[in-house]
Amino acid sequence: MQALPVLQPICCGPEVEPLDRKAREQLAARFKALADPTRVAIVNALSASDEVCVCNLTATFELSQPTISHHLKVLRQAGLVEASRRGTWAYYRLVPEAIDALRGALGR
Repeated sequence: MQALPVLQPICCGPEVEPLDRKAREQLAARFKALADPTRVAIVNALSASDEVCVCNLTATFELSQPTISHHLKVLRQAGLVEASRRGTWAYYRLVPEAIDALRGALGR
């Protein structure tokens, strides 16, 4: 019977700078905001356009305006989206730096 080779454990990966506490908390809050399928779908819809009127999001997701507004509020508080008002409508867009930070946290 032949002995199997002894494999050395890989204990070290590529060197990565640890995140400071504020950065960790901010990333966690952003990922937490994306823990809801509707909010993931909203971010996906916003990624396809420069900006989207809240009225279009309400029609797209067949949800009430207060429900969409709640989801957008969570995304705004997490810093993932921002809004501007034009008349009675609010137009939402992604915050590119926030999306890039999520991508960076996930690696390549």
